[in-house]
Amino acid sequence: MRKKILAANWKMNLLHDQAIQLINEFNREVELTNPTIEVVVFSPSLYLHELSQQTKFKIGAQNFYFEKSGAFTGELSISQVKSCGADSLLIGHSERRQIFGESDELLKSKVNAAVESNMNFIFCCGEALETRDAEKHIEFVVNQLQTSLFHLDEKQISSCAIAYEPIWAIGTGRTASTEQAEQMHAAIRESLIYVYGEEIANQVSILYGGSCNSKNAAELFACPNVDGGLIGGASLQSETFNQIAKALI
Repeated sequence: MRKKILAANWKMNLLHDQAIQLINEFNREVELTNPTIEVVVFSPSLYLHELSQQTKFKIGAQNFYFEKSGAFTGELSISQVKSCGADSLLIGHSERRQIFGESDELLKSKVNAAVESNMNFIFCCGEALETRDAEKHIEFVVNQLQTSLFHLDEKQISSCAIAYEPIWAIGTGRTASTEQAEQMHAAIRESLIYVYGEEIANQVSILYGGSCNSKNAAELFACPNVDGGLIGGASLQSETFNQIAKALI
């Protein structure tokens, strides 16, 4: 049975005291209809240690470098974020791809490093507006997975989740319709079946990550192949995040 996952991505937001206040609000207010749902908070790395000491939820790192150590000024290794309490990693977020130029090849190295370190991770994939308008969105996303993720073996792929991010629906006020979301999630599932077989494919959670909010969460989560959400701006308010959590059954 696939795990239901709700991930909060705080991105480069919140000062120290604000982050502590928000995690305490999460502790008090976020109610899970299904106690088996996994909640992961991807906070700025500065706050990983303190937040991990103060919450029942898992804490994840938004970014890391694939090397174990060395002369890589400004970067953080998996062992460093893990030592500060990170339970999970985020790989391939659209902002890392677009703003910081992270290639499919680099992301493959990050995937390999996460697997070697026995860390769970969420791998992000998604297309820009021009790719969708050209009706090449499924081909594009499946290629991202084939290049950076599908070299893993059956055991390794089972330790990760996939988040579909329609880039054209992030921070734009636009949201993919339930039909568009389910179409892509189903295509991702089919690609998993093709590579790993149905049994393994049905163990991999696929999250929706395109402007999911309290108004559309229930409808999106009702889609057969949507197993949760990667929540950005809506995770910066505990009340809104709680409403989304309640929609995930």
